[in-house]
Amino acid sequence: NCNQAAGGAAGFPMTISCLQLGVGVIYALFLWFAPDARNKPSITAKDFTKMLPVGLCAAGAHAGSVFALGAGAVSFAQIVKAAEPAFAAVIGTLIYGNTISVAKWLCLIPVIGGVTLASVKELDFAWSALFSAALANCFAAFKGQENKKLMSTGGLKERLGSVGNQFALTTIIAFLFSIPLAVWREGSRWAEFCELFSTSAALKFNLIASGLWFYGYNELATMTLKKTGAVTQSVANTAKRVIVIVGVAIVMGESLAPLKLAGCGIGIGGVFLYSVIDKLVAKKK
Repeated sequence: NCNQAAGGAAGFPMTISCLQLGVGVIYALFLWFAPDARNKPSITAKDFTKMLPVGLCAAGAHAGSVFALGAGAVSFAQIVKAAEPAFAAVIGTLIYGNTISVAKWLCLIPVIGGVTLASVKELDFAWSALFSAALANCFAAFKGQENKKLMSTGGLKERLGSVGNQFALTTIIAFLFSIPLAVWREGSRWAEFCELFSTSAALKFNLIASGLWFYGYNELATMTLKKTGAVTQSVANTAKRVIVIVGVAIVMGESLAPLKLAGCGIGIGGVFLYSVIDKLVAKKK
């Protein structure tokens, strides 16, 4: 909700996207320089180069998501973003040679369908939101796969020191990639944005709050990826969207209709089934 309020109300999605990443960069640097907070990484220039694809994908995924939220209704953006596990599964299978069981493929149906059902009553179709959210899904799928590759790169894990450092460096790279995009798309209106930022307390709060929330949950997602896989992380990300839909309804004072509640229940049930289906199938065999 903070994300939509910052990006949509201001009308500067690329600038907001870039500055949200900038908030994360400040937080990451604070953790490195604050006493007893987090040890700094000791990477080489070659290591940094290897991380560039992840940073680029992170920038693309974030920019696409922010633009989608500003271009249409929250519910519509969540519907398209709910298909992220399917994007991750297809890209992981076709490009990275990963294998996913048929049972898990089938479990994606209630995961995606549940979020769609929870949002469909409020559907506000917009082509720009559809395209940008789908593009964000592609970037997110590649980011998950490239992150997983980094975690298995010999020596790099030790030089990074922690998954938190890996995400911090990814955020810094994503921020650097986002600057040219923001300048290209909205640089001519920078004075207008500065005036809006200086006069809107809501914009300031939403920008900082959404930047910190984004950093926090994505760092946790990176930790999840280390213990699971790119598709599993995307499925968990889709479960998060159920919480977003319910949370936005509560904060905005919207009614939680039976259809919305049913969709949320189906989505969460699908996530749980995805996590245990292979073990259940193995037991039957």
